Amino acid sequence: MTRHILGISAFYHDSAACLVRDGQIVAAAQEERFSRRKHDARFPSLAVRYCLEEAGITAADLDCVGFYDKPLVTFERLLETHLSTAPLGLRLFWKSMAVWLKQKLWIPQLIRDELGCDVEVLFGDHHESHAASAFYPSPFEEAAVLTTDGVGEWTTTSFGFGRGHEIHTLAEIQFPHSLGLLYTAFTYFTGFKPNSGEYKLMGLAPYGEPRFAQRILDEVIAIADDGSFRLNLDYFNYVSGLTMTSSKMERLLEGPIRQPESPLTQREMDIAASCQKVTEQVLLRMAATAHRETGLKNLCMAGGVALNCVGNGRILREGPFDHLWIQPAAGDAGGALGVALSLWHRYFDQPRSPNPADSMEGSYLGPAYDAEQIKTFLASVQAPAQQLAAGDLPDRVAAVLAEEKIVGWFQGRMEFGPRALGARSIIGDPRSTAMQSQMNLKIKYRESFRPFAPSVLREHVQEWFDMDSDSPYMLLVAPVKEDRLIAMSAEQEQLFGIEKLNVPRSQIPAVTHVDYSARIQTVRRDTNERYYDLLSSFHRLTECPLVVNTSFNVRGEPVVCSPEDAYRCFMRTEMDYLVLGDFLLDKRDQPVYEDATDWQKEFELD
Repeated sequence: MTRHILGISAFYHDSAACLVRDGQIVAAAQEERFSRRKHDARFPSLAVRYCLEEAGITAADLDCVGFYDKPLVTFERLLETHLSTAPLGLRLFWKSMAVWLKQKLWIPQLIRDELGCDVEVLFGDHHESHAASAFYPSPFEEAAVLTTDGVGEWTTTSFGFGRGHEIHTLAEIQFPHSLGLLYTAFTYFTGFKPNSGEYKLMGLAPYGEPRFAQRILDEVIAIADDGSFRLNLDYFNYVSGLTMTSSKMERLLEGPIRQPESPLTQREMDIAASCQKVTEQVLLRMAATAHRETGLKNLCMAGGVALNCVGNGRILREGPFDHLWIQPAAGDAGGALGVALSLWHRYFDQPRSPNPADSMEGSYLGPAYDAEQIKTFLASVQAPAQQLAAGDLPDRVAAVLAEEKIVGWFQGRMEFGPRALGARSIIGDPRSTAMQSQMNLKIKYRESFRPFAPSVLREHVQEWFDMDSDSPYMLLVAPVKEDRLIAMSAEQEQLFGIEKLNVPRSQIPAVTHVDYSARIQTVRRDTNERYYDLLSSFHRLTECPLVVNTSFNVRGEPVVCSPEDAYRCFMRTEMDYLVLGDFLLDKRDQPVYEDATDWQKEFELD
């Protein structure tokens, strides 16, 4: 008998849905991709509809629905926390209670109402859902499992192990002590949006010096040898719900919180570098403990902190594990996938057969659009396009890239998770000294310091980077090979902060960060044939087996989902070409796009 399980995460940030059929992941997507509302936390009605359609079933065919955490336990935490801090945050508490009493305490009925049928609703533990999303799709028969995020119910960090179809938790750290909330607090302090701008803090860190790190270790966080930690709550306000940090943090970090959109100073860069250094220290110690306590050679990771690819790279290079696998949708969105797989293996007691490559299908789990759908759309907007034979497309696009043109690349099924992996990507020539600034300022409309990542042919990764392992989900940072670097002049060595940005540091300056590192995506042909063929064509033409790859969106907008989304983004930016399936569009041939000047009004800039 075929079993269908729907997993749902919702109501906090990045709502998502996942459909599992007999243990196989059929579809998964975040609600934001359909609603066009970034980090959409509402019930994922559109994502659920897509998953059911992809599986060819209706809600009545579902065996059960899994929700990724236990709202009643979270409600208990909120009540206990408020009682311990009252009367602080009273107004915010009542505002929160209104949402809980109206919506979050009635999730089973809400799900049944949304689906229009009387389906069994089951609840997973938040960190167990993260652990399941990390271990079950991994290629390992057994592995240590580490989950770290802001908070789920009471837990903020856990480690344990998976073996066969079982997952066991060995230790936890509980709220209010949280590595994720520590990182979010510094994100907030440096003027970026909490639960959204953490990757900006990580990207800013190499421009600074970790001169605050020892102060943070002395005053803010106490780290034990085993990686467990406690925060000094005098420096934070998130327990009472007012702000992330207190005035005491301003004294420690030599000044007030940076106002959003104000100029970045060297202080913010040094704060970012300090926070990143402390975070890496915790992660390395926790990984060492997980290895010592489990005795296993493989490590699986999930939770929002697992998106810290700099820390992940250090765990792989310096840690005791032979192999590392990280869930590509490591944040709350991945909880939908985790709870669905957990129900299959644990609730229905079904065995597990690991896929040697992993079971995520490259994380290409979203919707695809065929040639007829694309052709119909192009006709509807009267967009001139050239349809190319599949064999001709890679060579043609490679030639365009070699001319330093910027290309929107829309192919196949959309990625699940925050990273563009060659399905909804904007791509460029990594050899160009101008590419990073052009992409940031003219395409992405975002901060100039933000680095870009390379997509590289798997068989050539070791020739360009100090790494020889798979990194299919762009979750590992590694140094650029020394023989690919360009020595800096004595004058350039004296530069500080953002002044370093425009100094070419390697033969691939567009993807080389100021610390000579890169966030790497390795590409295999059996995972993404068309993207691999494009990289191969570019390699033959230029002797460079990699391209710049950034997500197909602009600042404040979710990654594009449909051909219409892609065309809109293409026309509202200074991209040169757009590839929609087999169709190549030249910006110079396109009709005038009427709302090209005020597109940002639609999106909240973060």
